[in-house]
Amino acid sequence: MKACGVSGPGADVMLLELPDPPSPGPGQLLVAVEAAGVGPWDQLLNGAGWDVGLRPPAALGVEGAGRVLAVGADVDVDEFAVGDRVLAHEAPLPGGSGFWAERVLLTAADTAPCLPGLTPAEAAALPVNGLTAWQALATLGLGSGQRLLITNGAGATGSLAIQLAAAMGVEVTATASASSTDRLRGLGAARVVDYHDPDWPDRVRGPFDGALTAATGTATAVLPLVRDGGRLCSLTSDAPAAERSITSTDLYVQPDARQLARLAEQVGEGELRLVPEPLPLREGPAAFTRAAAGRTGGKKLVLVP
Repeated sequence: MKACGVSGPGADVMLLELPDPPSPGPGQLLVAVEAAGVGPWDQLLNGAGWDVGLRPPAALGVEGAGRVLAVGADVDVDEFAVGDRVLAHEAPLPGGSGFWAERVLLTAADTAPCLPGLTPAEAAALPVNGLTAWQALATLGLGSGQRLLITNGAGATGSLAIQLAAAMGVEVTATASASSTDRLRGLGAARVVDYHDPDWPDRVRGPFDGALTAATGTATAVLPLVRDGGRLCSLTSDAPAAERSITSTDLYVQPDARQLARLAEQVGEGELRLVPEPLPLREGPAAFTRAAAGRTGGKKLVLVP
């Protein structure tokens, strides 16, 4: 089958021809991939910090959407059947190979149904960023009337976190480039501050009940803006030491089919907006480079086999 991934540990990303995945075992699904998400985390999969059980030569990618081709034993037939459209974030990868391919093996317990209203690109753009935003907000535990600061609000995770938080009645301030201001206000941000301004920490008007740092290197600058006893959640593995009774946490996304199913419903109902950029699988190496360098223009790159 056609794929995009790595031929060995530490190898460059390239187009590959791989064997088909094995037949699904107990609790597994074999899925024909319709679209697969690309993110900066994909540079960590090949022995660079995130062990997802990749067994090169293998496709990269830990999220995507597609149609069920075969169902393994012990899978509830009322939940999944051949032909069903599904989406998932999967880590570890049960087949040792990821979503950037024509077919992928999944764990049924990590897989959610894909509503008819979602396009393949929308479904594939959702899992990692959506689950990260959901789980980060759950960690912060904010409610209506409280104040939240999000750095890199224009990114795929930040923009979803803005929408989810605003829907809960949380007042959101986000950092982003000036060109993203109108878009983020349209998503629910009460205020957008240009991160290019070296004095942006003085312009965000703290204190905040919580902070979600999705931009590398911003957690230390943000901590003084969080009130005593507040919470900080870092998505970039740089949560500073706690002070003033602030809870400071690094978050690493986890597969969760229940959460993903609810997020998919919100997208299908128009409550959440995504901005995917579909690309053919043959452009996978270039998409990988763009995502790793953060050159996506606020869009979520999606590969279509």
